[in-house]
Amino acid sequence: MPLIRLDKFLASSGAGTRSEVKKLLRDGAVTVGGQTVRKPEFKIDPNQETVVCRGQAVLWQPFLCLMFYKPAGCVTATQDRRQKTVMDYITHERRKELFPAGRLDLDTEGLLFLMNDGALAHRMLAPGRHVEKTYFVRTEGRITQEDAAAFAAGVDIGEKALTMPARLTILESGAYSEAELTICEGKYHQVKRMFAARGKQVVYLKRTAMAGLALDEGLGAGGWRELTPEETERLRASC
Repeated sequence: MPLIRLDKFLASSGAGTRSEVKKLLRDGAVTVGGQTVRKPEFKIDPNQETVVCRGQAVLWQPFLCLMFYKPAGCVTATQDRRQKTVMDYITHERRKELFPAGRLDLDTEGLLFLMNDGALAHRMLAPGRHVEKTYFVRTEGRITQEDAAAFAAGVDIGEKALTMPARLTILESGAYSEAELTICEGKYHQVKRMFAARGKQVVYLKRTAMAGLALDEGLGAGGWRELTPEETERLRASC
């Protein structure tokens, strides 16, 4: 295994956030092989060296990511006092390490990644990365080719800039319409706001793909599974 930075090892193993880990190091709360180490950039081999933080041995936890089919009606959070969260569906033995990478609205369902790598999650969500997200959309109101052209040009949703170009494929057009939409940014309620700007109300929304991976058709709402090694590579490559 290649050497990794001590701060990344500690953060990935649940010792705290990157900023919390850096404070622990500054405070002399971390030892490697019995020697106090204060430098975040210090490189270690997790399989060969013993790391102790605040008197407790830190065990290396390799990358873990679940593909989860979020049902409508649960919040994208690790805990909530009033509503069911996405984590309430997860029974994985390493559940406590995981957090949602991004979010889906309460009434939106579909693909959500739960992982233990904060740096990767940040890259997935960073505006400058333009990671693609694809949605199946059902609207009240006829979706037209004029809407598709408008989405490709950018839509005014009340912010300083238009939305970035998006691909809209019409599946059915009528009083109620269906379409597939791919965007490469993640503004608040963006899909709903884009359609609202064109005079349509979204009545059903499901994320079907993100970061180069499609939702497993074998998963039912509330279902989950670990990513395969090949899927993990695709996920990292897309970010």
